[in-house]
Amino acid sequence: MLGLTDLKQTRFYQEAFADGRQEGRQEGRQEGRQEGRQEGRQEGVQEGLQQERINIVVRLANLGNSAEAIAEMLGLPLEEIQQILSSRADN
Repeated sequence: MLGLTDLKQTRFYQEAFADGRQEGRQEGRQEGRQEGRQEGRQEGVQEGLQQERINIVVRLANLGNSAEAIAEMLGLPLEEIQQILSSRADN
């Protein structure tokens, strides 16, 4: 009778093991791609929201609103509004 060590040496075992390893790699790659896409989408959404926040602050400032008024209207910290406006003034 074949022992476990002998079984691992058989051609069938070697091929099955190689097939399993290949399938595992493919599944891992697919999962990695899906996770990467999801993370990319999330980052894109966050960047888009941040850019729109900046655009709104700048528009409100261009309409003559003070940083304090903009912070109150948008419910954002005054420091964030001031930072946005100062970085836009530098450009």
